[in-house]
Amino acid sequence: MKLFFPLLVAFTVLLACSDEPVTLDLDPIDEMYFPPISQTTWETMSLTDAEFNESNLPDLLDYLEEKHTKGFIILKNGRIVIEEYFNGHSQSSSWYWASAAKTLTATTIGIAQSEGYLNINDATTNYLGAGWTSATTVQENAITIKHQLSMTTGLDDGVADPFSYEPQDLQYLNQPDVRWAYHNGPYTLLQEVISNATSQDFRNYFYEKIRDKIGMDGFWMSFGNIEVYTSTTRSMARFGLLALNDFIWHEVPIIHDEIYTHDMINTSQNINPSYGYLWWLNGKNSYMMPQLQYSFSGSLVPDAPSDMYIAMGKNDQRIYVIPSQNLVVIRMGEVADNSNLALSDFDLSLWSKINTVINN
Repeated sequence: MKLFFPLLVAFTVLLACSDEPVTLDLDPIDEMYFPPISQTTWETMSLTDAEFNESNLPDLLDYLEEKHTKGFIILKNGRIVIEEYFNGHSQSSSWYWASAAKTLTATTIGIAQSEGYLNINDATTNYLGAGWTSATTVQENAITIKHQLSMTTGLDDGVADPFSYEPQDLQYLNQPDVRWAYHNGPYTLLQEVISNATSQDFRNYFYEKIRDKIGMDGFWMSFGNIEVYTSTTRSMARFGLLALNDFIWHEVPIIHDEIYTHDMINTSQNINPSYGYLWWLNGKNSYMMPQLQYSFSGSLVPDAPSDMYIAMGKNDQRIYVIPSQNLVVIRMGEVADNSNLALSDFDLSLWSKINTVINN
């Protein structure tokens, strides 16, 4: 600050004394770029301009192919630096997001709240009606939309079918906010909350408010009790770019609620600091995992940037968002090693490879 203030004064005097307009010559590649909504064109950035280490790229790509990757993209400032497809996949191929699509639902909830259709602090019963669980009236009324977003409903994830959202499978275990449990049943009902609150089909509301506004392709499909989103790798990258830019697309806010967008990608409760509203957060002092009631010390991916937040899906579907470096990293494909629901050893190994490329 001691150095900055005299420089600011000098610059102000220069402006006042000059007869010519003074402009700052900014490199266009440093400005945030958004691909056109109605076109397939997408600006690229060279590895040199991105200051990536090109000599280490072949090792990263070989690793990705070996680990059953289908689509891989790295954006910097919104521009494509690396885009590769493997194992029969192509730029036009679609693939499932698995639970990475939970972040699409969380974003849609934020839009519905900003448009006045709901409030996340409201009881879920207000939107689903009484008896949406098998809990007592008092127990059920204590559960809010925010509890569904933060995985703290208190409903038992140890039932025979934790993906079911039928009342008999949504059983009371403890009061909300005292236990974090990755529970798909209560999450899935968030889409019905949106439908009932807006009096619109969730899918159509999502398509109108997010997909079509940022030029994504893809659609929701039902598989039993699971709602799955599928799209091309580039469409996953578009959503990652939206998240990187505070959920604003080329100066157009997609969520008109800055408090919600902040809270969505920050710690949502005191039990698992590495979880926001259906987003995973790196750089915290501990984390919990699906199906486990155990807290692990350290951050999710120690070698990755501490400000990174992640959309994570089964079988290693990933959107990594790194604000400090204006980076978005996308990975789609088959499971890298063994079947998993969230974090895997693959994340750790992948980031050791990515670091050799992005840290020149």
